Amino acid sequence: MHVTIVDETMTVGEAAHRVLFSMGVKTTFAGSLHELPLVLEASGVPDLVIVNVTNDVTGWEVAARTQRAGYQGRLLAFVDGLDDPRTRYLTQLPRVECVVRPSSHALLEDIVRKAVPEPALTPARSLPPLPASAYHGIIGHSPQMHDIFSRIDKVASGDVNVCIHGESGTGKELIARAIHYASPRRDRPLITLDCTTIPDGLMESHLFGHVKGAFTGATEHREGVFALAHTGTLFIDELGELSPRLQAKLLRVIQTREFSKVGGSKSLRTDIRLITATNKDLKTAVAQGTFREDLYYRVAVFMIKVPALRERTEDISLLVEHFLQRFATLYGKPITKVAPSTLERMTLLPWPGNVRQLENFLEQAVVLAEGDTLTDRDLFAGDFASAAVSATANPALSGQFEPGLPLSEVERRHILRTLQKVHGNRTEAARLLQISVRCLQYKLKAYGREVSAAPGSSRSLVPSTS
Repeated sequence: MHVTIVDETMTVGEAAHRVLFSMGVKTTFAGSLHELPLVLEASGVPDLVIVNVTNDVTGWEVAARTQRAGYQGRLLAFVDGLDDPRTRYLTQLPRVECVVRPSSHALLEDIVRKAVPEPALTPARSLPPLPASAYHGIIGHSPQMHDIFSRIDKVASGDVNVCIHGESGTGKELIARAIHYASPRRDRPLITLDCTTIPDGLMESHLFGHVKGAFTGATEHREGVFALAHTGTLFIDELGELSPRLQAKLLRVIQTREFSKVGGSKSLRTDIRLITATNKDLKTAVAQGTFREDLYYRVAVFMIKVPALRERTEDISLLVEHFLQRFATLYGKPITKVAPSTLERMTLLPWPGNVRQLENFLEQAVVLAEGDTLTDRDLFAGDFASAAVSATANPALSGQFEPGLPLSEVERRHILRTLQKVHGNRTEAARLLQISVRCLQYKLKAYGREVSAAPGSSRSLVPSTS
């Protein structure tokens, strides 16, 4: 038996997990409906999904997001009221059981206990299998991704603090989940806290919990993520957004493994594996005085750098195949492939939103497409047309050379494209081109390009693309 709990506040999740653990039921967690597809890909389709429906989510959104995640099995939804117009839609759906959220944890536990033994009414639709090269739900066969897989293998077995750095949409949370599920704590909770979604005034309560009456609106006791993740893994996403005041409090907990609830005086122990992620360069933040240096050395004991999608273009075809199968199955479309010329064009896009943007890009295309093959007409329409044009309009960076072009011009375009790929770092570009840095500098001067300093290198080359 496998149950997935979706609960942003963990008011339901805490009690549900306690019951399920006592029953020997495998439990996985999603911090929100947005995270549910990632959880299902990493841990498989469950027999039951339990959702705590919060005030900012409608019943229609719950149904739509669970379906989009590829789940069509039983759903147990805890709501404020069965007559609530925001969630009434759920009560009309088959395989969905709506229950008024009880005030007592004992009643809540009893509801969960009764719900779990029932067999699924219909088999849950399985997600398309991941490619053979997938690693704990992460898709990629590029050298950069194989290096990350190797680093995960090395760090998972211990409890060392891990910091994952990469742009938004690169899959930092998938890597955190891979570390957790490859670790000895795999059967314990994995709790996620996203620092960008919680106001600073409420962040301390989310981290450490609060006692009843601690502040206006604190009408009941609440556990924080350090208590919820006890004996498991705590994943703090976008750590760089944490205020200096809370950075100091977090540092103390990491050092002492003790904390106190907001408004409380009792010191509580916590046993967690800490994984953090950020899209900011924390070393730069330390130099600028916006991030504590002592906290940096505590959280970044082991660093994992996630490459942007544009830096691992050889993985795009695998990702396209996976998302295509997934959305074709979800929306009942007969689409089986992407036209070769269209796929080639996709590899030239900069993908500023990385894998997340590619996923949304393909979902829109599958919904609109007709026939069994995605073409330029399906993929490069509407909002995506301008992105495609901007990425391919400059022939110097397109990587495509028309027949009859002089070899000197082919060389010039290849050098400029290589420099763009490494963000202007002349040492790395020279290594890839298998020429000396002096030779590269000579060629760029011959092309009339400026030599300027780039971050991280005293003499990096950033060529103009004009």
